[in-house]
Amino acid sequence: MTTHDYHHLVNQQKAFFNEHITREIPFRLCALDRLAEGIVTREKQLNEALHADMGKSPFESYVTEIGILLHEIRIAKNNLQSWARDRRRPTPLFLFGSKSRIHYEPYGCVLIIAPWNYPLQLALSPLVGAIAAGNCAIVKPSGEAPHTTQALQELIDECFEEEYIAMADGRRETTEELLQERFDYIFYTGGVEYGRHIMQAAARHLTPVTLELGGKSPCIVDDDAHLPTAARRIVWGKFINCGQTCVAPDYLLVHSRVESRLIELMRREIVRQFGEDPQHNPDYPRIVNERHFERLAALLSHGTPLCGGTCDPSDRYIAPTLLTDIDPQSPLLTDEIFGPILPVMPFDDIDDCVEYINQREKPLALYYFTRSRKRARYMIQHTSSGGACINDTVMQVANGHLPFGGIGNSGMGAYHGRTSFETFSHQRSVVTSNQRLYSDFRFPPYGNKLKWLKRILK
Repeated sequence: MTTHDYHHLVNQQKAFFNEHITREIPFRLCALDRLAEGIVTREKQLNEALHADMGKSPFESYVTEIGILLHEIRIAKNNLQSWARDRRRPTPLFLFGSKSRIHYEPYGCVLIIAPWNYPLQLALSPLVGAIAAGNCAIVKPSGEAPHTTQALQELIDECFEEEYIAMADGRRETTEELLQERFDYIFYTGGVEYGRHIMQAAARHLTPVTLELGGKSPCIVDDDAHLPTAARRIVWGKFINCGQTCVAPDYLLVHSRVESRLIELMRREIVRQFGEDPQHNPDYPRIVNERHFERLAALLSHGTPLCGGTCDPSDRYIAPTLLTDIDPQSPLLTDEIFGPILPVMPFDDIDDCVEYINQREKPLALYYFTRSRKRARYMIQHTSSGGACINDTVMQVANGHLPFGGIGNSGMGAYHGRTSFETFSHQRSVVTSNQRLYSDFRFPPYGNKLKWLKRILK
């Protein structure tokens, strides 16, 4: 599409929205049904596209993309009637004769901008919320996952008319063209720097935004942790999708008393999960493209390998890698890694970890391994992050009933489950007053009403 085509498409969607069809609950449920059916019938094609772009196995594609989407749709369908119902709210005495409620109404035409690392899930999961709330939507996928983008295009074209739900092409320039249009809501998932650009573009029209960004998510293993469990779950959370996960552990802080034992267990766990040669294991994905591969390969020289450290540019393969001896100013500790490289740093006092985390931008996730509830509570109360897991990694995202989102530099707003519905809905306050039953108290002349007003408002 050209710039003019997108302008026309946005106007088409706004006209369709103003017909009020999307506000009807049966229409929304039917749309969710169509989307779920389209995903199920195209599962094989979607798996092939994800493998072509990211080297994902069918199991990983299902557990991190397709299955999560179907779960999201199921939650929305089962609860939509309840979510969309007006919520009664208390009415104060001085509004005697009135009733108060919150009415959920859709924003209108929304723009969803998706990244490449989970190109299916992160394009369609926000769309589930937009549909459930009654909006029209344009989905802008990433051009860095071209096979999945093509599969998405075919899926959306099959399920919906473009005046209701439409797919834009994957070019970076398309995002700029779309940001020239006036949307009623913008939902962006991606990097911090471009997130700032999205917010600036939205400010031109005072368009509300949700920004799902990233950052350096710490993983802490204390000296009382169950080390075999920690090793298994850290290796899985770090190297799933070849480390290209916004909530993956980005650096590992381990108590010096258990450092050597944990490292040895993690080495064994890497072999257990991916074999002696992960490059020939069909369950180990690849880096998305050459540009990202070259960036990650350059990072391998910024530390001493504890395991891994090898790469193959012809296959976009980087081995699961643990690094130590990291310079504090290294990009490994200043920039989000977004790949299968985990810096490891020892500590002696947990308060040093808390101070280290709090001196940096607020992360999207925080992971802490301990057997002590008191220590876990201390960590949660003395740090801040978008989400957190105690004795696990990444699983805070898997619960569709929990809101997922960042704080500060890692984003604003949240989604999943009911939170998705509320994100894409305007909560409209409505007061309905009785036409005959009312008090003269608020009307002039006021006389000596002030003393009574103060008593009522106490």
